[in-house]
Amino acid sequence: MALEITEVCVGCYACEPLCPNKAISAGNPVFTIDPDKCTECLGDYDKPQCAEICPIEAAIVDEIGDPLNPLGSLTGIPIHLIEEYNTTGTVARPGV
Repeated sequence: MALEITEVCVGCYACEPLCPNKAISAGNPVFTIDPDKCTECLGDYDKPQCAEICPIEAAIVDEIGDPLNPLGSLTGIPIHLIEEYNTTGTVARPGV
């Protein structure tokens, strides 16, 4: 069990000091999590602290690749609008 930082990480350093196991380090080009040290904060916190502070959606995933902060979870943008934009490059706005 270990979390992973994806390529959408912007390297903001928010997560690194919060990790109770010192499992996060600066990488190139994104931060990395040492799977031998990561416990997903079990025993220390109710939720993984890296995901709690991370400002980027889908930047931290669990062992099966599911994001802890999925698309739309931080911005409040409905997922169907994100998918529409990713497919068409635009979003239809009713009445406009």
